[in-house]
Amino acid sequence: MLNAIELATEVGATLKSKKLLLSIAESCTGGGICQAITEIAGSSEWFDCGFITYSNSSKSELLDISAALIAQHGAVSEEIAAAMAEGAIANSETHISLSTTGIAGPGGAVPGKPVGTVCFAWQVGGVTHTERKVFSGDRHAVREQTIVHALDRLLRYVKEI
Repeated sequence: MLNAIELATEVGATLKSKKLLLSIAESCTGGGICQAITEIAGSSEWFDCGFITYSNSSKSELLDISAALIAQHGAVSEEIAAAMAEGAIANSETHISLSTTGIAGPGGAVPGKPVGTVCFAWQVGGVTHTERKVFSGDRHAVREQTIVHALDRLLRYVKEI
């Protein structure tokens, strides 16, 4: 598997060739996806902005996610990941988005959502795709796996359009 920078490079080349702009909404990765993307010279040609919405209130304020939706599903859910990806598109000039929300650890686990649980969403071509995964390892390992997985799936979705 490619590392985050290699994946971001491929994502960028594909987005640039299709004349599409990307936005990111991150929670548990704390800007790690944006960092991988902006390591690439020229990424401003295909990357517009990132929203780091670590708290529930920032998800509401910056991405227009209702507190009721967060209360209903929990911040770590496919529903909130989808709302984050959709909010990133709605609050930017972009065509494509991805989002992450999860429990990197070491604390934070709740019943049914162990440490390492991460929910993802990708909005591509007007369709929102979601996924839930549980990664193993310490906080750093969970975050790194999340970044790579998010970019890997994004690349697959973007190549399909």
